Amino acid sequence: MEKLEKFAAMGLSETMLKALEAKGFEEPSPIQEQTIPLLLNGNSDLVGQAQTGTGKTAAFGIPIIEQLEEKSDRIGALILTPTRELALQVADEINSLKGSKKLRVLPVYGGQGIELQIKHLKKGGIHIIVGTPGRIIDHLERGTLKLDNLRFMILDEADEMLNMGFIEDVEKILSQTPKNKRVLLFSATMPQEIMNIAAKYMKDHKVIKVQKKAVTTDLTEQIYFEVCERDKFEALCRILDMKVDFYGIIFCRTKHDVDTTTSRLIDRGYDAEAIHGDITQIQREKVLTRFKNKKLTILVATDVAARGIDVNNLTHVINYSLPQDPEAYVHRIGRTGRAGKEGTAITFVTPDEYRKLMFIKRIAKTDIKKHQVPEIGEVIEAKRERIRKQITDIMEKGVSEACRDFTHDLLLTCENEDKNLEDLIAAILEFALEDELDEKNYAQIRQIKSKKNEKTRLFIGLGKKDKINPKKLAEIICSGTKIPSKAINDIGVFDKFSFITVSENDANTIIETFRHKKGKNKFHIERAKELDKKRKH
Repeated sequence: MEKLEKFAAMGLSETMLKALEAKGFEEPSPIQEQTIPLLLNGNSDLVGQAQTGTGKTAAFGIPIIEQLEEKSDRIGALILTPTRELALQVADEINSLKGSKKLRVLPVYGGQGIELQIKHLKKGGIHIIVGTPGRIIDHLERGTLKLDNLRFMILDEADEMLNMGFIEDVEKILSQTPKNKRVLLFSATMPQEIMNIAAKYMKDHKVIKVQKKAVTTDLTEQIYFEVCERDKFEALCRILDMKVDFYGIIFCRTKHDVDTTTSRLIDRGYDAEAIHGDITQIQREKVLTRFKNKKLTILVATDVAARGIDVNNLTHVINYSLPQDPEAYVHRIGRTGRAGKEGTAITFVTPDEYRKLMFIKRIAKTDIKKHQVPEIGEVIEAKRERIRKQITDIMEKGVSEACRDFTHDLLLTCENEDKNLEDLIAAILEFALEDELDEKNYAQIRQIKSKKNEKTRLFIGLGKKDKINPKKLAEIICSGTKIPSKAINDIGVFDKFSFITVSENDANTIIETFRHKKGKNKFHIERAKELDKKRKH
């Protein structure tokens, strides 16, 4: 465990060090380096300003796991997150960090049957709860959740909870927890409302601020392709064939996916190799040495296996499988666009994964633009252009005497046999390229039905009390988003809120635009379906 020296120096248990090694950890991130010793050795509360991609889940997860006792039958930690996606992500991360330690982690969120959650809670033996505010309050009011012995209260993505209107719920939960607990608050930004909570509910808290390296720079282009699962490989091949100097990592979710994708690439004629947890250290080092020396330009990997790969001049990172969470997305794409070099991060998304991509985009606070998969004709033309350039380059450098003599012989043969010079060149190309330019090498990719025209109902936190009428509401939205007024339909204005109907595409634009507004231009807005779920759960 030589690579875990800094973690070991913090006094972590052998069980934890083995879990970290299995996850591919090597050195603590800045927030982990500051937070873990503080939580292990002190009693103070903590405010951490850290964005997605800094490793903050492990920063609070590791010391909590170390300090909770397996034998206890009481809930020792409650982690609040703004969304169920984030609750599941955090629960998965905590489970992977606990290693062989017998701690039970239960995600509790709206949208999942409450009876099953009640069954687990009544059974007992839960050590850590990860949940959303609405469902946690529901259990507290039902009496199915007891927090009398709570030792740690963690507020994760606190500014997102503020944006989604959950701060009152958070305060209600905090008021029902014991006074001698430790409160840990993590937020990417620190608006006044968040600091008010810290002042009200935290004692002698310490503040840690971690300035994360930029997730992306102007040199990194982030795009996504929406394709069916069975068309991913075909789309991947088209992208590889479009790029002249492709040098990058293709990320898959599982070891099996890595092996399958690598085998298919090799069968198709690409020089690709795989790395994942089942590959020996010696083989891993051989592959990485070839990759770093650019003798290998396509590396297929899992997230864990790719930890520690530090190459500055990658042209591409391809998310063949959608990352499990925003943190993984940030880590993956951070490997391109480095050291002043341009890079592209490409993500494949199936129609069912679209909402998850939007969640990743929002939490990672980044812009991912939709592109169309290149058409077969575009790929063939890109290949032709590449061949033209290679031939021109050879001509400029000068051809060998052997090839020049052979060309002379071929021209004489062509002249003697009354052959067409164009046919001769075509025959040479066909001999050299075989079926390289044959469109039949590529399969058709199925068109995905666009969601652009699907209608979405939006809830808006402005109403008659705000001196809003249908015309004024439309003007506010149109001026902020440049969406034409005719695209906004079925406007309903009530005392404290309003509803509008727009296309799914425009809904995304409106939500993302007003999420970042400040002052009088900021108001709560969300899909009406999501609001209904919150009310039910």
